[in-house]
Order: sequence, then C-alpha cells, then structure tokens
Amino acid sequence: MQTFLARDGQPIAYHLIDEGAPQGEPAIVVPGGPCRGVEYLEDLAGVGARRPLVVLHPRGTPTTGGRSRGWWTDADDLVDLADHLGLGAVDVVAHSAGTRLALAARARTPERVRRLALVTPAAAWLTDAPRDGVELGRRRNDPEVDAALASLTREEPSDQAAFDRAREIEGPAGYAAWTDRERRHAALGEWRLDAVEAWFRDIPDDAAARVLQAPPRPSLVIAGDGDILVGVRTVEAYADALGAGLHWLARCGHYPWIETPAEFAGVLGDWLVAD
Repeated sequence: MQTFLARDGQPIAYHLIDEGAPQGEPAIVVPGGPCRGVEYLEDLAGVGARRPLVVLHPRGTPTTGGRSRGWWTDADDLVDLADHLGLGAVDVVAHSAGTRLALAARARTPERVRRLALVTPAAAWLTDAPRDGVELGRRRNDPEVDAALASLTREEPSDQAAFDRAREIEGPAGYAAWTDRERRHAALGEWRLDAVEAWFRDIPDDAAARVLQAPPRPSLVIAGDGDILVGVRTVEAYADALGAGLHWLARCGHYPWIETPAEFAGVLGDWLVAD
C-alpha cells in the first residue's frame, strides 16, 4: 500500500494489482461499499494479469481514514491519483457504490476519464426505473434471503452495533448462492456507519442530470442476473441511459469475481486490453 496527497492535503491510500501484467498504463479501480475495506475486492479474479490495476482507497475506508466529503466531491481524488501516477485520461473500473464516484469524475472532469467499466453498479438513483431486487430475492424461496430482504427494507441503522448486525443479516442478499465461499467473502472489509453517512452528504440535487448530460464515454456495465441488491430492470435502464454496453453474468449476484470468476475475468480482462 502507498499514499499520495490529495489537493486538500488529505493522504489517500492506494495499492497496485499487477499479477505480472505487461508494462503499460494502469486502469484505476474504485471500490464500493461505500467506504468498505478494500480487501473485499481480493484480486478481482486475477484480471491484473492482463493489465496493471491501481486500487483507490476512498476517504472513509480504514486504510485512508478521514471522512468522505460526499461521493460527488470525492471524485476529485480519482483525478488526483491519476495526476500522482502521471496519467492523463484514464480507464476506470468501479464497483457498486464506487460507480457513483466514477460517474461524478466523468461529469466533473470529462477530459480525465477515457472509458468506464461499471461492475454491478448502484443503479436505482440514476433513472426512474422500478426496483425489482426484492422480486428477485423472493424467488429464491430461502429463509435467510427473506430475512435479508426484511432487513434491507427497514429503516437505516442508527448506530454502529445495529449497522454491523444488519450487514450480517443482509449478507445472503449479495450473492446468488450462500455457500462457505460467499460467507467468508461477506466478512471481508470493515465498514463504519458514520463513513457511509458522510459518503451520501452534500450531493448536488442535479447530480443525476449532470451525469446524464456529461460527454459520453465508452462504457461497459457488467451485472449479475441474480443481484438482489441492484436488480435487473434498474440495471437495464441505467445502462441504456448511459449508452453503455451491458454484459449479464448468469447465476451471479453482486460480487462476480467471487461467484463467476472465470467469466468475469474474461469479460473485464478483454475490456482492459481493448484499444
């Protein structure tokens, strides 16, 4: 792990995944959560063997610390990391909530974002498409998933203990299956309630409009057809609104490098090395 100084003087952590990839400009990875410990990304199914990846540790994650200024403003940290690495326009791989920061960077500084790969994106905020994640979950006919759905539709937790308990109960909703592998992965990456709350503060009322009005960039959405947390109709509308390509992973939830690693690595790896 290394650090750089953002323009406001905040030290920001990052690390490299290269897995012996040929030399070349890295793509920048923005984790989700929001503000979840980045170890949950593991090695992204080994796609660093195709092209070097630099993982940003956003404000509010345990390794960077501090507090988010809201994902809209924190988009500046992606640009500052690119500056630190001596990069101009960058390719960005973003997961879940991190896709908001990536799209904010495209809207705020379009000249610095070349292409976007948006993995199981947080989609509902960008369009008016009805959410269908609960429908997907109920089709599982699984008591643990039903408990997760009930937790997800309650009021947000008000303290860290309740937040931790909710994350534990909601774990099965993140995956299309709930085996030992998924259970172990769900436990990775510390989250703090106050960090999550800060991530969503001070967002412009017209953020969605500004994203949709931003200059288009070649984009690919990679999504799981069993992703309860995101849904299917919402992702279809999201990709359409962005003019993005859309690749569905069958029998996959919110973390494709865990559930469908070979197909995910092939799709994202091909995108990473495309001209």
